[in-house]
Amino acid sequence: YDFNIKGELRHLDTNESFVFNYYKNAHEQNHKRYQVLGHLITKYVYELLERLCMLQKVYIPTDATEDEPRSFFFMSENALTTSSSLTVLLQDHGVFRAGQWGQRTIVSEGLEHGTQIPFIKRALQSHGGVIVLNPNDNFVDPKTEKERLSFSTREESLRQSMWCIPKRGSSSPEEHTLYVWDHFISKSAAKDVAFIAHGYGGLVFVDLLVQRKWEVMNKVYSVAFIDSRHNTQHQARSDPQTQAWIQQYCREWVLNSKPLDKAVGSLVKVNCPTVSAGTEKYGLAPSCCLPAVFKYLKSALKAK
Repeated sequence: YDFNIKGELRHLDTNESFVFNYYKNAHEQNHKRYQVLGHLITKYVYELLERLCMLQKVYIPTDATEDEPRSFFFMSENALTTSSSLTVLLQDHGVFRAGQWGQRTIVSEGLEHGTQIPFIKRALQSHGGVIVLNPNDNFVDPKTEKERLSFSTREESLRQSMWCIPKRGSSSPEEHTLYVWDHFISKSAAKDVAFIAHGYGGLVFVDLLVQRKWEVMNKVYSVAFIDSRHNTQHQARSDPQTQAWIQQYCREWVLNSKPLDKAVGSLVKVNCPTVSAGTEKYGLAPSCCLPAVFKYLKSALKAK
């Protein structure tokens, strides 16, 4: 398989899309095959972030010893020094890593819909800096890559996964985001920071807001939630200031059959204005609302 000129994943000989049930009645083997593909896609997207988007890979924790397991995230060259705006991308929870909104979406719909690359390009066009978080890179797997790419049995992989070692400062999406905030974003020259958070990423952002309340409120001018899993009341523990801030500086795009950006009455959350993502498909939500998200961030920055 490879990505064609349109960024769609196709079989090199048959030009067909990826086949999940390749082996008849062998869920285990099919799942393993998909995992191998996912691992290769992750490596490929990392490459694109560096080669196509010219982002730099930054290893954390910054004081890691030579043999200590490290995580990393990506940022544009001028992300910390530019005084113009800074956009931070925060993805959903899952097996996928930095630069991906969703692995299944990449496989079925292509790079344009499943990766964060269109968002990164758009943010860089407006001459601001970009930080791409890597919230799901939490453990180091002692297995070698060769082993990971071979079709090991389920028992074997279960036995090995018990030996996963957490990465200091990144053992959870919340910890990773807090670490990058404390050591990079909060120290950046940018006075205007925006977050674009998808799914569980929204919950992670609100966690950061609760942990670093005044810092975040002073530096972040706007947040675009895309089908977010945060819960303002529960997470902010009824703190009126936090709730008021979310109401004023955030907007959420939710799955809905209404056209993009049309207001959607939300009964559940008393948090921020809610509008339609222009799709009912979870995996397509980010790519569908990209133009609306950047239009919103632009007007929020202007208002500020």
